[in-house]
This record gives sequence, C-alpha cells and structure tokens, in this order.
Amino acid sequence: MKVFVLGTGGWGIALAMLLHHNGHAVTSWTFFQEECDLLHRERANEKLLPGVRIPEGITVTTDMSGAAEADLVVMAVPSFAVASTAEQLSRIVPAGTVIVNVGKGLDSQHGYCRFSETIDRAMGGRNPVVALTGPTHAEEVARGVPTAIVAASASRAAAELTQAAFMNDTFFRVYTSSDLVGCELGGAFKNIIALGAGISDGLGLGDNSKAAFMTRGLTEIARLGVTLGAKQETFAGLSGVGDLIVTCCSMHSRNRRAGILIGQGKTAQEAMQEVGATVEGYYATEAGYRLAQQQGVSMPITEAMYEVLYNGLSAKEAIRMLLGRPRRGEHEEVWFH
Repeated sequence: MKVFVLGTGGWGIALAMLLHHNGHAVTSWTFFQEECDLLHRERANEKLLPGVRIPEGITVTTDMSGAAEADLVVMAVPSFAVASTAEQLSRIVPAGTVIVNVGKGLDSQHGYCRFSETIDRAMGGRNPVVALTGPTHAEEVARGVPTAIVAASASRAAAELTQAAFMNDTFFRVYTSSDLVGCELGGAFKNIIALGAGISDGLGLGDNSKAAFMTRGLTEIARLGVTLGAKQETFAGLSGVGDLIVTCCSMHSRNRRAGILIGQGKTAQEAMQEVGATVEGYYATEAGYRLAQQQGVSMPITEAMYEVLYNGLSAKEAIRMLLGRPRRGEHEEVWFH
C-alpha cells in the first residue's frame, strides 16, 4: 500500500515508521524545507524523538503532489493547520481516497467543529474520513512499545482499511468504531482534564485529588459528548478513559507538564512557553466551555479550568469553587421508597 503522511512532527514520524515497519511504501511531507533537509541529512529529529532513527526507506519531501498516488493519506499536522492543509489536499487527492486524521482537538476557526467535519468540508464530501485516536505517545510508538488505538469513521470500509494498514501482531493493535463523534470529542477534551491533573500535581495534591478530578472530568466530557450525538460507552473505551489515563499520568504529556507549571504558580502563557510546543488543552478548554454554554450542559471542571486559563483565577481558588458546589448524587439517581 502507498501511504502519504502529512506532517513530520513526533507523531507523524512515529506513524510513518510504523507504516514502514508494516511493509507499506511511505512518503512523509513537511511544509518546511529546512526540516526536510534536516531529516534527509540526519535521519532523525533529536528534539522530538531522541535516539530514534528514521529508516532510509521513508521518503521525505516538501512536494504534496505525491498524495495523488496514495492509497491512504494520513494527516498529522498541528491543529491550526488542519483546515489549510485539507484545502490544499483537496486539489490533489482524487475522490474516494481515505483520509486519516490523527490530530486531537477542535477547529476553532469554524465554530469548534470536529476535524473530520473540517476535512470533509474541504474535500467536498468526496473522501471518507477516519479519526485514528487513543492512548498513544509518539515516543513509545516509535520504539515499538505495545499500543492499542481506535480507527473511527462513518464508513466501515474506511475504518477497516485503516485498521489493516496500521495494525500488526507485534506491538500495534487497532480497533474500529462507528462513533466518530465520541472518539474525536474524547481525544480533544481529555486534554482539558490533563491540564487540570497537572495543576493538581503542581500544587502537590495527592492521588485522591487526581483520581477525583479525572473521574469527574470524564463524566462531564461524556455528558457533553452524548448531547452532541456520541455514544456513552465510547467514553469508557480507548479514546475516552484510555486516552485520559495516559495523558493525565505521563510526563510525555505536554498538557500535564504545562499544568504542573501552572500549579506551581506560572501563568498559562508562561507555562506554554516553557513547555515549548503546542498545549492543546489550552485551546480545548475554550472550545469545551463555549460548546457547553451553547448546549446548556453543566461542565463545572471545564468552567473552572476556563477561569484559571483565561481569566486569571488562582488554581487554589478554582479547587475551593469546585469543592463548594451544592450536594448531589453521583449519577443523579431516582430513589424508590
């Protein structure tokens, strides 16, 4: 199979290596000539994936035209570049070619829509779109650490083609799902909770606090997701609780690292600058807050995170605000006497 991977960040490189390992002919595209030259020369990106060597069999280019010949196109570009890259791709890729998006977030330029919607609109509805999402760190996939992920799509054939391309029996397992809405929202909104879990760690709070934050955070993500058309059970799967666990508990997570710095007293802007890469949870918090307001869905943790990140509320005051909320049942049960 010919696979064209758009994006040579850590995740793009790791997936290109995985696809090459699986026997596919892989081309990786970057927008930047300097980055292309570096990868040709060094066959590595020590900043993003230290100690990982890129196989010679992976072609690196700045020419997107090769995507026209691909059986599968993988989009691994930053959130802010999804719309513009899809528009450029629409002039190259023929109808029917499956587009796999691996980014997690929402398109704030188009009313906080999901990336699959952004790509579908740019492609004129001519191409099946798959979201490949779940508990994955590029640093581990590039080294062949056992991993499980979900390929979600409205098209069963597209999801199964993606599954076949990425899955192997040594370290990478892929499940399929028809719940594109739930899988994308789980991947986007868990970053909000990961930032908050990092803040909890930065404040020096304990395991109890973090577990409560993660659990209640997932509850409100699922509440919004179901309102927007997702399935409740999706949030108990790899793209929900699975992705939440890995992002809240690992130092690979930029969201958690930024949260730790905020908990230690840095502003959101200072924390993101120190992390030195995109902190998707910052943008996801605004998206989640706005969507919850639009839909009339209660998301107290997201609201508290919005106040901390955008209005300067202290992390300690946000925790007091959350703990002081009115009493209620965990699942709002109906009691029978």
